[in-house]
Amino acid sequence: MNIRSIFLASLFVGCCSLATHAQSVDYSVVFVPEESGLDMTQMTSTNDYVCMPIIKRTANSLNWFSNKIIDVSVDGKSIAYLSYRNNTSNIFIKELGKQGGATQRTNRQSVLDFAYSPDGKQICFSENRGKSQHIFITDANVGYVCRQITSANSDYSPVYTPDMQQILFARMENNGTSIWSYNTENNYISSYASGMNPYPTDDNSFLCARMGSNNRSEIWRINYTTGVEECIVSDPERSFTTPVVSPDGEWILFTGESVIKSGKLIYRNTDIYVCKKDGSGLMQVTYHAADDLSPTWSRDGNHIYFISQRGNAEAVANIWRISFQYY
Repeated sequence: MNIRSIFLASLFVGCCSLATHAQSVDYSVVFVPEESGLDMTQMTSTNDYVCMPIIKRTANSLNWFSNKIIDVSVDGKSIAYLSYRNNTSNIFIKELGKQGGATQRTNRQSVLDFAYSPDGKQICFSENRGKSQHIFITDANVGYVCRQITSANSDYSPVYTPDMQQILFARMENNGTSIWSYNTENNYISSYASGMNPYPTDDNSFLCARMGSNNRSEIWRINYTTGVEECIVSDPERSFTTPVVSPDGEWILFTGESVIKSGKLIYRNTDIYVCKKDGSGLMQVTYHAADDLSPTWSRDGNHIYFISQRGNAEAVANIWRISFQYY
């Protein structure tokens, strides 16, 4: 898996395109036996036009657009997601547990990914603008006014640190992809380490995905004060991306590759995984042949939200919620 080619291919096809279909997959099935007890609940409908990250499959590899495109509001009452309407992708916010439409929060051409600020007042997001991607800040509750904070060619995956003094993001350059930070107090930009999909922790560290020597993506922890770098999740046969720390700091949620075998059929897809904060106790959570992507925690840590085409015969993407159980 090559980080740069995955990202550029995703942009070229469109971040809201449906994944490549396999005729043997029955997308109408809501859950499979391995997922019993997860309390599977569909949170959106076809009319919400939820974006589905692109998946690229070959006989021996699986590449996917790994950027985070759903997030839960700080009060836990709403979910924000990317929606594709009128040939544009924008952030929409839908109140959980209620019927009805969603509120459009950005009015852009091609929003790629986003995250709430820890105080819930702002949203940082990246947008594709031709051959470049820049990062912006907007109000989480009012209006469409946005402020651009980066101007390099390829910046994406922004996320606030817990103290809101920095916004971490990924920057793609000719020599690869690395994690940078934008200082919200003085506007300085700094470079830290190679990787993508940054997610901060409370101990001056961040998690990220990084390519391993076996060409599989791994989960790393980087301490940006001491410079210590540690690989915490790795597998020679599977890639892992998009780490998200649980509200209590004890668990890591992420997307991972899996393989379904049936006779001579070998089918690779993406599923949801969790592990403990030190990388131990790795567990696969979902097993459906549909692709499960962009997982995030509920604010109380009792549920996991993710995007999947499951439950729809036409493989239309929706947001699903499952209970968090660790066996």
